[in-house]
Amino acid sequence: MVEATRPGWHESPSLTALREALEAAALMRGTIARSAGLSESELRTLEHLVRTPLGPADLARRLGVSTAAVTGILDRLEGRDHLERAPHPDDRRRTALTVTDSGRQEIRGHLAPMFLALQQLDDAFDPAEREVVARYLRDVTAAFDRIAQGATGTDDAPTP
Repeated sequence: MVEATRPGWHESPSLTALREALEAAALMRGTIARSAGLSESELRTLEHLVRTPLGPADLARRLGVSTAAVTGILDRLEGRDHLERAPHPDDRRRTALTVTDSGRQEIRGHLAPMFLALQQLDDAFDPAEREVVARYLRDVTAAFDRIAQGATGTDDAPTP
């Protein structure tokens, strides 16, 4: 639990629920990775690459690991036929990474139960409620991004 070390700060019910959801999500990623026979880094790599094309250096930045560590992750995924590497079509000095059908099926198969449960939860909200939840989560993401970039914009944030 976060200590309220700054005057005026308190953990509201929505902040408590957010913290608990983030903790559950972290546990879920590990559970899904183990179920798929992947490391969490391998699972996160596939998740990133399914969403957007990235090169090894960009992927290393997103994962917060060295390019050498990404090379090992990519080697393992390629060895399982979940990933293909090829010269980048526009810059042959770069490498293009493509998730294979096998990799996509791996992700979908293990994430589908979670996605279905979340869809059922989402369906229980009316459109106005969903918009409030979506706005809150987008703002949470933006706050995390600012903090990760070292630009919180305030000196009165709580200290964990």
